[in-house]
Amino acid sequence: MRIMNASAALLGVSALLALPAAFAAERVQVVTSFSILADMIENVGGEHVNVTSLVGADSDAHVYSPRPTDARALANADLVVFNGLQFEGWMDRLIDASDYAGPLVITTDGIERVAMAHDDHGQDEHDDHDEHGHDDHGHDDHGHDEHGHDDHGDDDHDDHDDHDHGDDDPHGWQDLAVGKVYVTNIRDGLIEADPENAEAYSANAERYINEIDAADADIRALLTEIPASTSVITGHDSFGYFASAYGLRFLSPVGLSTEAEPSAANMAQLIDVIRSENVQALFHENMTSPAIINQLAEETGLPIAGTLFADALAAEGDASTWLGMMRHNAQTLHDALAQPGHDDHAHDNDDDDDHGHAH
Repeated sequence: MRIMNASAALLGVSALLALPAAFAAERVQVVTSFSILADMIENVGGEHVNVTSLVGADSDAHVYSPRPTDARALANADLVVFNGLQFEGWMDRLIDASDYAGPLVITTDGIERVAMAHDDHGQDEHDDHDEHGHDDHGHDDHGHDEHGHDDHGDDDHDDHDDHDHGDDDPHGWQDLAVGKVYVTNIRDGLIEADPENAEAYSANAERYINEIDAADADIRALLTEIPASTSVITGHDSFGYFASAYGLRFLSPVGLSTEAEPSAANMAQLIDVIRSENVQALFHENMTSPAIINQLAEETGLPIAGTLFADALAAEGDASTWLGMMRHNAQTLHDALAQPGHDDHAHDNDDDDDHGHAH
């Protein structure tokens, strides 16, 4: 009898140990391209999703090379989520290699696009304030077939370098209002993949959007103390949406790709701009090499005022979530550049184009 009781107990323990795996199997298996999208998906999906991010925290999606295990992850996924606008130049080939045929979410579908600067250091025609205006005629051209594989902003990518972003800045998450479009696209994709939990996804998305609005208000309040004429120098050209939304000017030694290396001429030109304009500090980025910014600091005598997060979350700390990252960036900029009592920075009116949003 003791042996039978022991066997029964072992069977009971085994059943309990199997429960987490069973619950995990019932969750929607979501594969996404990088860490910022993973955080958004977890907020909308909650307990109903398992999220796999191909590019992790503090890692660079620009230079990522997919592995065979990534194709297997996509093959087993219920939903695939990525940014589009050629941010992940490797994603089309990975989807094709995986034979994934389920729903796709391209989070930039329907956003108002910001044009990228076309020079090597993100500062040409920086007095032409219309160059970063929204592309009002491009909102509905992200259509895709029943599996979403054909036209999702990465078309004809085989004719270009993997890191050629085309005419539109892909970093839409840097504007919290644009980020709300990301969230609604993620919500709709989860509902398509798992209609039984549609109510939960809608409720989570509504809660999350309220948190986004609160963060946006806090960021605007912080940044009103930074004069509109202030220029910000970062490692690569990734803050165009932030600049457009919050009325700052961003310059960088390289373009959108973190693989790019600035020429000596470009560095010299940027140093001239730094010296002639109201540049007070330099900033590292968490997933780019600090060497270029360190060189600029040595040659200009400007301080390096902190680290900004552009394309990847931090592995831990206050920038380990998307909203935390956005708050961290605003606080870091405020601490370095704010002038107490300055409150005439027009972030919310139609005069934003007069403040020069070059990035």
